[in-house]
Amino acid sequence: MNDQIPTGDEHGALGDAEYAEFMELAAEEGFDLDEVEGDIAAAGHGPLPVLAVIGRPNVGKSTLVNRIIGRREAVVEDKPGVTRDRVTYEADWNGRRFKVVDTGGWEQDVLGIDASVAMQAEFAIEAADAVVFVVDAKVGATDTDEAVVKLLRRAGKPVVLVANKVDGPSGEADAAMLWSLGLGEPHPVSALHGRGTGDMLDAALDALPEAPAQTFGAALGGPRRIALIGRPNVGKSSLLNKVAGEERVVVNEIAGTTRDPVDEMIELGGKTWKFVDTAGIRRRVHLQEGADYYASLRTAAAVEKAEVAVVLIDASESISVQDQRIITMAVEAGRALVIAYNKWDTLDEERRFYLEREIERDLVQIPWAMRVNVSARTGRHMEKLVPAIETALAGWETRIPTGRLNAFLGEIVASHPHPIRGGKQPRILFGTQAGTKPPRFVLFASGFLEAGYRRFVERRLREEFGFDGTPIHISVRVREKRSKKK
Repeated sequence: MNDQIPTGDEHGALGDAEYAEFMELAAEEGFDLDEVEGDIAAAGHGPLPVLAVIGRPNVGKSTLVNRIIGRREAVVEDKPGVTRDRVTYEADWNGRRFKVVDTGGWEQDVLGIDASVAMQAEFAIEAADAVVFVVDAKVGATDTDEAVVKLLRRAGKPVVLVANKVDGPSGEADAAMLWSLGLGEPHPVSALHGRGTGDMLDAALDALPEAPAQTFGAALGGPRRIALIGRPNVGKSSLLNKVAGEERVVVNEIAGTTRDPVDEMIELGGKTWKFVDTAGIRRRVHLQEGADYYASLRTAAAVEKAEVAVVLIDASESISVQDQRIITMAVEAGRALVIAYNKWDTLDEERRFYLEREIERDLVQIPWAMRVNVSARTGRHMEKLVPAIETALAGWETRIPTGRLNAFLGEIVASHPHPIRGGKQPRILFGTQAGTKPPRFVLFASGFLEAGYRRFVERRLREEFGFDGTPIHISVRVREKRSKKK
């Protein structure tokens, strides 16, 4: 009836009756019920809260992020074609799951170090529910650190101050000097050696909400949220102007950002849609170096606030690595996905032929994404954008009842069993859909399922149930059976 289960519900998307029936099935198969309950809760989570790690260069941000991620206990899924140079990671601490936005890895630009750090911090704070601000305790607070403090005060987000490079008791006095920043207690840590990072993470999780502040529009009957993203100069501004016409109205400013980006309400196809943070994405950043990195941060901030990512690609040019990276970011964030190929009206037959080949080669991992061919300049095929967005949202919210899913899985196991490996033939015993937005499945199996077989199961799920325009997350849990009752 209503899939809008409150975040943190231990049954995921399962109702009480369905949950009880499912646990009975798990007991019959001899699984540890506490572990099964944990698996469903982990897979059924809603959008995760976001923790941004910020600070000037060389204070140890990336080392700290690696330390946080290194403690994560969640199984990392095999996803072929996923690029590694991303800025958002998923982490786990003491059973709490959250996202970490790493703002290391950018380059100093021609505007000077203060401007670089300020801009970088700005976009990271935008995407975050709480902030970890890293300062080098050995150097002390610099003018650049003071500039970031001003940003943090204006943003009003919870802040955990980290005094890094405190390798022993002698460094504690250096850390204490950072009380002067006025951000509360400095947490002395050594990101390199792990000293103090546990206490720091406890403080960070206290600052994070159990669930992110955002609530998706559907739950409140409000407009759906769309992020219009893409690399620079692919026509995002033109597209937005074309679809908005004269109807563009700025309805509210997002609190807590120094640049004051705005959400814009736009009438499309007889409905009102909220284009998330489009001002921030559209605004050109006048940087010589590191511009790609800032674009990634802006895109990450917009995608985190959206339900649907509309990725604009310039069809007159070859699909670039940056295009693929932006798509990957949207997929990893678990958002519904529409790919709009812009400047379609300028293509001749030869270019269209080569574009189709590029799509087959470079976007082979996302054949399920909704696709529209448009012209932002002329407005051609703009009417196809709304149906594509609505289809993607419908797929994103689709839920399959557990009974129907298990009947389907039984058919798969019978008609296409897993290949025998090492004299054993693992099989899927049962499964459930633990969540939606995007659809998240937990499969319980008698042995390890190879990546190829998982992809086969996903393909068959899509053939049977649709899921157009949405990524699907499949977790496989393998448990040793308990000794059978005699």
